[in-house]
Amino acid sequence: MPGPVRPRRRLKQPREQVMAAAMTAIAERGLAELTIAGLGREVGMSSGHVMYYFGSKDELLLQTLEWSEEQLGVERRAVLSRRAPVRERLDAFVDLYLPDGPRDPRWVLWSEVWNRSHPTEEALRRQLDLELVWHRDLVALVAEGISHGEFRTVDAERFAIRMRALLDGFGTHLVVGLPGAEREQVLGHVGEFVTDSLGC
Repeated sequence: MPGPVRPRRRLKQPREQVMAAAMTAIAERGLAELTIAGLGREVGMSSGHVMYYFGSKDELLLQTLEWSEEQLGVERRAVLSRRAPVRERLDAFVDLYLPDGPRDPRWVLWSEVWNRSHPTEEALRRQLDLELVWHRDLVALVAEGISHGEFRTVDAERFAIRMRALLDGFGTHLVVGLPGAEREQVLGHVGEFVTDSLGC
């Protein structure tokens, strides 16, 4: 089953309507069924009109990913700014990072955009920028926990690299629906890693 699509604000711009339709189509039918013509029909545009906004399918996918991450970033910043223990906020960060379940549209989109990129392309820099936002927030959160005495002293940068590799690995297992990679199990494994590493 695809993961639930998080509620979004009301869409006013045609570009946003196309990107929202793309996310819905990925959630319901998968990326293989996503076509420019189909998206156009969903939002009442011609294929040419859709291409006017994006130029190519690759650019449409990348802009949809950026749009999705921008909205998720609002949720992440709200989580990080809560008045709550750092471990509680770290657990909420993990919950946001991981896919909602098999075929989570955000993760499906991530993997497809990465597969379409080449090391010299501007698109790759844009994807890395999206990754670095998560990384910097995680480093800052761990450093805060250390400074408050909630976590044992560790190299926050090194911990964040290992933590994100763990999340990406488990997230991939979860999004493709591997047996034994149900979301609650994944959260349990990650929680054990955090406890063992940070002593909290």
